[in-house]
Amino acid sequence: MSPRLWLLGIIGILIGLSLGAWGQTTLSPPVNVCSDPSNNNCEQCLQRVSCLWCNTNKKCVEYPVRKILPPSSLCKLSAARWGVCWVNFEALIIAMSVVGGIILLSLCVCCYCCCRTKKRMLPDPRDEKLEREKEQRKMRQEERRNEMKVRHDEIRKKYGLFNKPNTYSKFENN
Repeated sequence: MSPRLWLLGIIGILIGLSLGAWGQTTLSPPVNVCSDPSNNNCEQCLQRVSCLWCNTNKKCVEYPVRKILPPSSLCKLSAARWGVCWVNFEALIIAMSVVGGIILLSLCVCCYCCCRTKKRMLPDPRDEKLEREKEQRKMRQEERRNEMKVRHDEIRKKYGLFNKPNTYSKFENN
């Protein structure tokens, strides 16, 4: 059986469950069409959303919508069919819990990963402080370097050692 068919079956069951629960809101007394003698097999029984097929006694019964799961006095979960004939309630419960667990786990992982990347994207105040201090040290060093250059130039001027352009030139033979 392909995963698509299985997924479509589960979706059909969920839609049927929701429709079955909504269908019981009428004020008139419910007519029990599920116990009609024409519903003698699973496919005919499950054409109505409000019906439940029990494989143990081969009967079509009204689904107890007030309860989430049919009671074992009505039909055992392994023998109950609802929505489609090839999925029993035990398999449905297991499959839906696994799918729900996977969805919850994936949401938690996604939230964790998103929060981690957001945290990395935000600048750390300590890093900003270190950058500012580094820039300040660089500026002070540049100021000291300029002051030293000015002081050295003054000393060179005083003693006549200031860098003068080279007065000697190369002789050219013409």
